[in-house]
Amino acid sequence: MRHHGPISVEQWFDSLFSSKAARDGRIVRRKLSDVDRYVGRDRLQHELSRRGYHAVENAGQIVIFCNQEPIRKLL
Repeated sequence: MRHHGPISVEQWFDSLFSSKAARDGRIVRRKLSDVDRYVGRDRLQHELSRRGYHAVENAGQIVIFCNQEPIRKLL
């Protein structure tokens, strides 16, 4: 995410969930360091729960499934 100046929590979430992928019910990913910097993990988890979305963390990235479908780990 590129910006010039401070960004609010609401702006960060608006940017995340207004992306075409999110609007289409696909996945989006964000750096864990950006989540920590802009909104915090607890706030992200609250927002995901409120929307009925799921997310996974791996290698410093959070992958958010912007739909309410179940997640199945393949391996």
